[in-house]
Amino acid sequence: MTARTASLGVCMEGNGPPPAAPACLYVGDVMHQRMKPFGHRFRYRVFSLCIDLDRLVEADRVSRLFSVNGRNLVSFHESDHSGEQPIGAYADELLARVGLRAKRIFLVCYPRIVGHVFNPLSVYYAYDDRDVLTAMIYEVRNTFGERHTYLCPVGETQLSEAGVRQSCDKLFHVSPFIGMDMRYHFRMLPPGKEIRWRILETDSDGPLLAATFSGRQFPLTTHTLGRLVVRIPFQTFKILGGIHWEALKLWLRGARYISRPPPPPPVSITPFYEVAKAAE
Repeated sequence: MTARTASLGVCMEGNGPPPAAPACLYVGDVMHQRMKPFGHRFRYRVFSLCIDLDRLVEADRVSRLFSVNGRNLVSFHESDHSGEQPIGAYADELLARVGLRAKRIFLVCYPRIVGHVFNPLSVYYAYDDRDVLTAMIYEVRNTFGERHTYLCPVGETQLSEAGVRQSCDKLFHVSPFIGMDMRYHFRMLPPGKEIRWRILETDSDGPLLAATFSGRQFPLTTHTLGRLVVRIPFQTFKILGGIHWEALKLWLRGARYISRPPPPPPVSITPFYEVAKAAE
């Protein structure tokens, strides 16, 4: 494992197929860049879990430091994403809303570390029986304990060698310093040898915030998990603490506080006309 992820620039074909293992890890960097009304940038090291929702029993056996729905140093709990419902059935029901069925569904998220987790963004990738990506599900949380899910079918025009390009209107309050009249532009390289997330948030005057995650795949083994927990200790508290620390710095610099509006319905669906529009 390298000390720092090298520049990542593979294309869809070069990145290879979805992971073959029931679960693996992606190690890399998260970066946030605010462009206005003043510049503000931060970066931190993280590791994410990529898990096959149809192979949870197998994933539970890959390392003595990792458990599914059980206590361990590192763990994944379905209830963190789907409540009392099995997560595979939950994802299938979401896809059924847009007339889709998936052969395989992967979820990329932060795992629990010693029982604690906070996921600002979790992403589901739905594939058909030819390993063609048919839908993305973006599950967003804020620090007020709320959650919203953006369900976005993948149109053929959204797929290219660079990855997936999608857009949707912002419907869910996340930052107390960013309003709701915004649009998200997703540029995503699906999980393979590497993974990339790039989310550009824009208003009527152009880009306001860019957030990225770039990571390289590593096997989920006891050795790898042990090294990561030592190198990136208390990841959950690091993420939550970082969110509040960066918010404090923004407030001290004069960022305008925006009150939290009522939450939207739990799930929104990107209209099919938006699928074509995003590729323009």
